[in-house]
Amino acid sequence: MSVNISLKSESSLIELHVGGFVRLSTCDWPDELTATIFCQGCSWNCVYCHNQHLLPTKSIKLIAWDDILNFLKSRRGLLDGVVFSGGEPTLQAALPDAIRTIRDMGFRIGLHTAGSYPDRLNTILSLVDWVGLDVKGPFNIYERITGVVGSGDKVSTSLHLLLDSGVANEIRTTVHPELLTKDELLDLMEYLVNVGVKHYAIQQVRVTDSFNELLSKTKYMPFFDLPHHDKRFIKYCVR
Repeated sequence: MSVNISLKSESSLIELHVGGFVRLSTCDWPDELTATIFCQGCSWNCVYCHNQHLLPTKSIKLIAWDDILNFLKSRRGLLDGVVFSGGEPTLQAALPDAIRTIRDMGFRIGLHTAGSYPDRLNTILSLVDWVGLDVKGPFNIYERITGVVGSGDKVSTSLHLLLDSGVANEIRTTVHPELLTKDELLDLMEYLVNVGVKHYAIQQVRVTDSFNELLSKTKYMPFFDLPHHDKRFIKYCVR
């Protein structure tokens, strides 16, 4: 069903396209009970993306914004917060107004982002309480994963904006050994330590039937055997 989802701003009527909604999540924001809004659209095409249905900017299966708001009204005092995920939330111009609307309802705000729009991220850092930022690998190998030239430079900028902001965060790297070598991962981890990252998660690739045919279809991808000292600020998780 195609649904027109709109939010009023001071200057115009704008649209937030929502491709998915989870009413209760225990894994999208560490130690928090949340509802999670999956924003439609992403400008990258990461070869291991498990939300490929959210990549197109337009979809005939959108979720009505009013339905989301009505549900959240019934969960005041029961949920800790609301997470905007995707897709890539910062792709959409309506995101700041959407965040303000839900903040005004009394919810704390979490954000999942790949850091692909650093300028837009910078404008909303004052509106969010926590950010999960994907750092997919050393910045010079980003095109291998995203298929987009220069994508690593944007994430580097976003990472430093986030760290300078003081907003609580978790940096995450999804690992597939055919895309990211052990040495590259170790180099990335050392860099993150040096720039001040305190919370880091290595995520295991989720293999699905639609998984990129160029990569192994192995159903279980073991993590690299990392030296003990390199686990000083890591948690392992599967998402």
